[in-house]
Amino acid sequence: MGTVARARGMAEIAAAANLNPKSIYRALSSGGNPEFTTVFKVLSAMGYTLTIKPAPD
Repeated sequence: MGTVARARGMAEIAAAANLNPKSIYRALSSGGNPEFTTVFKVLSAMGYTLTIKPAPD
C-alpha cells in the first residue's frame, strides 16, 4: 500500500485522506504500524476498499 501511495503522490493521498503526509509516510514505512482508521482512509483516498470474507474450511 505504501508503494502505491508513493507512486500516486503521497501529498495528494494525504490531502484526499485528510491526513498529515509525514504521518502517512511513517505509518506506511517498513517499520510502520498504522491504525485501521489510517489504512481505511488511505485506501479510500486511492479508490480502493478492503473486504473481509470467511476463510475456506
